[in-house]
Amino acid sequence: VVDGNEMFEIHGPDVSIPAMQLDRILQKHGFGTRKGCRSLIRNERVAVNGVICDDPFREIETKDLIFTVDGVDWPYCEQASLVLNKPQHHPSVLTLLPIPLRERDVQPIGRLDEDTTGLLLITDDGQLNHVLSSAKRKVPKVYLATTKHPLDQAQIDALLAGVVLNDEPGPVFAAAAEIAGECLLRLTVTEGKYHQVKRMVAAVGNR
Repeated sequence: VVDGNEMFEIHGPDVSIPAMQLDRILQKHGFGTRKGCRSLIRNERVAVNGVICDDPFREIETKDLIFTVDGVDWPYCEQASLVLNKPQHHPSVLTLLPIPLRERDVQPIGRLDEDTTGLLLITDDGQLNHVLSSAKRKVPKVYLATTKHPLDQAQIDALLAGVVLNDEPGPVFAAAAEIAGECLLRLTVTEGKYHQVKRMVAAVGNR
């Protein structure tokens, strides 16, 4: 789905309930209360696999289901996970999403600072969120950071050896670090501490 300059994709695991009432399907996908969803259906604003359905209590097979609300197609997803290219200086990435997805209570996995752009995962799958964000899992995250001053090998070595950050009990290590340009650092971390990349770069004498 493309919204302006932002791109996001909807994915869900191949797990579905065999059949469900149409009003419950709409409610599950964030289209309002059961009463509101019934009104949408009765007003012939909902189609199932291309065919208008005005019976909110009709049992619908959910496997491979695509339903349409006001002309927009929605694949049935037991859980929703999105890949979003976060723009810079945007107050909240969730405002970029269609209202039904926000109503599903999808949440970012981790976060990116306001002045940072890049790939962000968003999901309503609590187990997936835990697996990818848990510090024990050490899932690598790769950043390209533009620095104020030219980089040198001494700074790279210090990042790999571990740097001390304020309010942290021990040194914080880069999983990988390399000079990608005179003032461009490719840094891989496996934690998600507050402003971690900025603080690590500052700890080696750069900004």
